[in-house]
Amino acid sequence: MAITIRPAQISDTETILHFIKELAIYEKAEHEAKATPEHIHNTLFCETPHAHGLICEHNGHPIGFAIYFFSYSTWQGQYGIYLEDLYVSPQSRGLGAGKQLLTHLAGIAVKKDCGRFEWSVLDWNQPAIDFYESLGAKPQGEWIRYRLDGDALKALGSQA
Repeated sequence: MAITIRPAQISDTETILHFIKELAIYEKAEHEAKATPEHIHNTLFCETPHAHGLICEHNGHPIGFAIYFFSYSTWQGQYGIYLEDLYVSPQSRGLGAGKQLLTHLAGIAVKKDCGRFEWSVLDWNQPAIDFYESLGAKPQGEWIRYRLDGDALKALGSQA
């Protein structure tokens, strides 16, 4: 029952897209998952990527992934890690893969002298909330997350 975590490679593109689709289905947002192989190549595997991927394997078979990037806290004067996605296939849950992915990412944060490690979770995903809290993570209820995308993003960006 060997679980390993390794940096994603360009040859993992289809695996990453598969996990993205599974995650979108789980989160009831399949219609929002628009990533293509070109998107993955141009972002995760370009010369200077701003986002990074991890592949979690069980006995050499991919069972999950994580995508993260470095953020910055002006108050701390330090970088942080923001976990964009963490996903383990349903048939592989309960093996400890999710905890190992989070532990690996926390290790990267410590090694890079990051001041925080953050992520978001859907408010209805109680199993994930319980899991994160069991690790000592605390919800940040005082902040409201905002998003600009689609036409609203284009409209504001066109004013630049």
